[in-house]
Amino acid sequence: MASMMQPQIILLKEGTDTSQGKAQLVSNINACSAVADVVRTTLGPRGMDKLIHDDKGSVTISNDGATIMKLLDIVHPAAKILVDIAKSQDSEVGDGTTTVVLLAAEFLKEAKPFVEDSVHSQNLIKSYRAASRLAIEKVKELATSIEGKSLEEKKSLLAKCAATTLSSKLIGGEKEFFASMVVDAVIAIGYDDRLNMIGIKKVPGGTMRDSFLVNGVAFKKTFSYAGFEQQPKKFLNPKILLLNIELELKSEKENAEIRLSDPSQYQSIVDAEWNIIYDKLDKCVNSGAKVVLSRLAIGDLATQYFADRDIFCAGRVAEEDLKRVAAATGGTVQTSINNVIDEVLGTCEVFEEKQVGNERFNLFSGCPSGQTATIVLRGGADQFIEEAERSLHDAIMIVRRALKNSTVVAGGGAIDMEISRYLRQHARTIAGKSQLFINSYAKALEVIPRQLCDNAGFDATDVLNKLRQKHALPSGEGAAYGVDIATGGIADSFANFVWEPAVVKINAINAATEAACLILSVDETVKNPKSESAQGDAAASAMGGRGRGGGFRGRGRGMRR
Repeated sequence: MASMMQPQIILLKEGTDTSQGKAQLVSNINACSAVADVVRTTLGPRGMDKLIHDDKGSVTISNDGATIMKLLDIVHPAAKILVDIAKSQDSEVGDGTTTVVLLAAEFLKEAKPFVEDSVHSQNLIKSYRAASRLAIEKVKELATSIEGKSLEEKKSLLAKCAATTLSSKLIGGEKEFFASMVVDAVIAIGYDDRLNMIGIKKVPGGTMRDSFLVNGVAFKKTFSYAGFEQQPKKFLNPKILLLNIELELKSEKENAEIRLSDPSQYQSIVDAEWNIIYDKLDKCVNSGAKVVLSRLAIGDLATQYFADRDIFCAGRVAEEDLKRVAAATGGTVQTSINNVIDEVLGTCEVFEEKQVGNERFNLFSGCPSGQTATIVLRGGADQFIEEAERSLHDAIMIVRRALKNSTVVAGGGAIDMEISRYLRQHARTIAGKSQLFINSYAKALEVIPRQLCDNAGFDATDVLNKLRQKHALPSGEGAAYGVDIATGGIADSFANFVWEPAVVKINAINAATEAACLILSVDETVKNPKSESAQGDAAASAMGGRGRGGGFRGRGRGMRR
């Protein structure tokens, strides 16, 4: 009886929501599966696209896992982890964002029956970590290096990697055309790590095939004043002056106060203003530059002045374009016109202004340092060009990674099947429960080839059985066999040039395992009551006070009457 009389101990604020134990873990796993189901159908060359439109009314069509995950407003705390791993995969490697989400969700799905059978999640975590270590070692062992090949061979190998990435995107129909363009762009910037050295400019109209690569810099013609049309539009080997100052008359009106005793002195002040700007313009001309670019405005006076002297000028050039011109031409951006020496001027082989669609572009090609490239994208709809840009970003990242870590593995689900087989074999040598856990990890890896089949409309069970039989051959000759999207059978992915950098797979397995382990290790969620209820109370008490005051007033009136 005494035990029943003990008061209940209240630790947390009233209204705090706590859920813990097995049910909590299972609910987290279900939430992650629901997120994965959203991007599941976007995997592979036959993947579907998602159309997302937000509260602002802007529409995005994409099948890039990371883009979709970012645009989904996910509120479930455990499912947010999947969004984070998709983002990290995107920023680290560029491709494989859908893969990483699918793998993480599948690992959790395979763990769910064990959790329901009251297996301690730390046992699962330990086995999963061991399995991921073995899987990554196996990927490294199976990877083929492309080091030490000639530039031409390397280019064709890199183009194959880019084509594999692009095959699952909207522009997959023109993957060879874009793959070679991406490889040229990445090789142009060399080993320079800065991605912003590859500019992508979008011009609506025309077809995808009208897109082209400029070995140098291209940007849209900026706002121009009268006199611009008289300027020459093409130069060979011009000197280029880059500025960060205004060449306008109004900029001479500094915050100064001048008091005059004699009205005739006023003219001399006006003349001084004109002299200052003419002095600036003379210095620009005397530097020998034929192309003058400035981040700030170049006024009508300056435009006409340069036109009379056969010099091309453009003001209000975007900062990133100016930086890319500086990097490409070897010039330096100047913040003063005084003492412009030859060393700070850039140069290029050809400068011209060219019509692209209904826009005019300034093109600098044949740049000496050459560490920049610009891809001008064409296409019908704006959303289409946006998606093409995202696809090219993925391909550029992949080619950069393949250049740096020059090892590739077979794509098309081949590597996943091979790791799965290896882990199953390894699991047989382990005594105890972890044999089951590693087996379930191996089974989860088969989600990639299975999903590739499902998305292409093939019979997944049939194809996976063929793949298992091929990969089980003792000689190891079937290790490179993956799903053949063209025929619905299986094929040697390596021979078909379906390649991806090893770093993509390693990163995906690592991130997915970590996410799965993190979610498995959570056994309680505590949700604090919203502070809004406190605000609501405050508002209610204020309302109550007003009501009371009103009551008094009413009674007073009644008495008077």
